[in-house]
Amino acid sequence: MYRECCGPVHRGERRAETAEELMRSRYSAFARRDEEYLLRSWHPATRPERVGFDDRTRWVRLEILAVDAGGPGDDRGTVEFRAHYLDGTEPGELHEVSRFTRHDGAWVYVRGKVS
Repeated sequence: MYRECCGPVHRGERRAETAEELMRSRYSAFARRDEEYLLRSWHPATRPERVGFDDRTRWVRLEILAVDAGGPGDDRGTVEFRAHYLDGTEPGELHEVSRFTRHDGAWVYVRGKVS
């Protein structure tokens, strides 16, 4: 599944066509600890210098809860999601509403609101 879905986006062989597809590719990049892709897919105005990964965290599942705009013909969109993880052996989840926009023709992550 990774080879057909997120792998080509991570390798730069193609761009994410929607904000949701970019969200899914970024989740996969967190799971794979692909800092280069995460930084490349982050808007330059909000991009950190580096991504901090926690060695104890293992991302195990992504749930897309809602999508507002962010389609092929849009310039902006939001994706609400819940990302499930294990912190050592303890389960946890991250609930966020993420904002995306197009920058130089490509979807990029702007920022998210965690709740």
